[in-house]
Amino acid sequence: MVLIAAAVCTKAGKTIVSRQFVEMTKARIEGLLSAFPKLMSTGKQHTFVETESVRYVYQPLEKLYMLLITTKASNILEDLETLRLFSRVVHASPAIPEYCHSMEESEIADNAFNLIFAFDEIVALGYRESVNLAQIRTFVEMDSHEEKVYQAVRLTQEREAKNKMREKAKELQRQRMEASKKGVKSPGFGGGGGFGGGTGYSPAPVVGDTATVLSDLKPSFTTMQKPSVPTKAMKLGTKARDVESFVDQLKSEGEKVIAQLSNKPVTSSKIPTTIENIHDVHLRQEERLLLSVGRDGGLQNFELHGLVTLRIADEKWGRIRVQLENKDTRGIQLQTHPNVDKELFKLKSQIGLKNPGKPFPLHTDVGVLKWRFQTQDESCIPLSINCWPSENGQGGCDVNIEYELEHEHMELNDVCIAIPLPIGCSPVVNECDGEYTHDPRKNVLLWMLPIIDSSNKSGALEFSCQGHPADFFPVIVNFVSKGSYADLKVVEVTCVEDDTAVKFSDETVFFTEKYEIV
Repeated sequence: MVLIAAAVCTKAGKTIVSRQFVEMTKARIEGLLSAFPKLMSTGKQHTFVETESVRYVYQPLEKLYMLLITTKASNILEDLETLRLFSRVVHASPAIPEYCHSMEESEIADNAFNLIFAFDEIVALGYRESVNLAQIRTFVEMDSHEEKVYQAVRLTQEREAKNKMREKAKELQRQRMEASKKGVKSPGFGGGGGFGGGTGYSPAPVVGDTATVLSDLKPSFTTMQKPSVPTKAMKLGTKARDVESFVDQLKSEGEKVIAQLSNKPVTSSKIPTTIENIHDVHLRQEERLLLSVGRDGGLQNFELHGLVTLRIADEKWGRIRVQLENKDTRGIQLQTHPNVDKELFKLKSQIGLKNPGKPFPLHTDVGVLKWRFQTQDESCIPLSINCWPSENGQGGCDVNIEYELEHEHMELNDVCIAIPLPIGCSPVVNECDGEYTHDPRKNVLLWMLPIIDSSNKSGALEFSCQGHPADFFPVIVNFVSKGSYADLKVVEVTCVEDDTAVKFSDETVFFTEKYEIV
């Protein structure tokens, strides 16, 4: 016999569990199962029904059917014997009590995986295996001696750990009592803990902070003082140093602390606020660039994602409209929030709610407009980088890298170009526009330019280093700009009731999330 599939379905034709034993498409098996209820003849006692290509062999199980789909050439007697074995596996049985105790749809669905495993023991590649119910149960259980040993060892380890924990707690209690009798404050719970006054906690670093390299530097602990009272008590925290004093100490010990450019993309949370005076109505425009360029030229990927968020701090300015000026000619796709009036935006480039009587949410950064721009046009690249390593015949390479500001109206700040270096090699810089530094820990040469604009729209770096041309890729570029790439600008904010102007503040930040030359 060749068994195509086994399934448990309701009398209405809904399939609960189905297992295919030969290779077939999902559409094929779904078509066969959906055709079964239509072929059933009412008022006739049959155990099978045939079509031009397959045979359905079935047995009622209370409110369900146990169904086998076979080829027409299979032996009907063997099919019926196999069907009875399948039914015994599915039906509540003292031999296999863990499968299904009742013939309810929910019970079958809850035990679907157990049933499928049992089905696989009955049929392999469409042919019946010589097994009985007891053997199926043994095969599915797969009792493992190694697993039992592992569980026993784990329980023993947990008991030992709990005993040690109780002994340690008693020891700490004893030490605290002795310390209180001597009039000495018990260590481990004082102000030097991780939540005390000397914690030295600092916020997450922003672009350009020296704190970004602290995770990679190994501090010296020779100057740390020991506790005045020797004790074995558990410490809840250690006395942390302030970030600035830590950096100063590293510098005094001869360490060169640099603003490390991470290969991780810069997220918007690391971009500092670009304005000081924020009004009750504040708009922030963020644009992030994902750019990938081939080392031999050619734009591989260019994606620009933009978002305008609105924040209102006073409920009297909740019902407003924002007037935008859009000078884009490249066809950037703009999309408003579902609650924003789309027709108003299309006709007048204004952002306002569909229901003018409803105010914007208070004290919340609400995204009102977003856009996305993809292109293969190389002229859209704001800053082009050309890295040209060439072998010098002495086992090394002469590397020439240059930048060119393609959009002269833009101003890029905190530009950092990271060139990877072979492990253990130090570059010899012959020419550099701007500043550079070598980080031997990261094996990277950082080329840093505080600003790139029309006055210094091009520059070059030339150095020599051991290695092969492929060792100097990928080149990672990071920069931040206060100008909008999409040429989108907020020009006015007005009240809905009387069209009077509302005082507002706005900021724009354009940054690279991923810019690499591969």
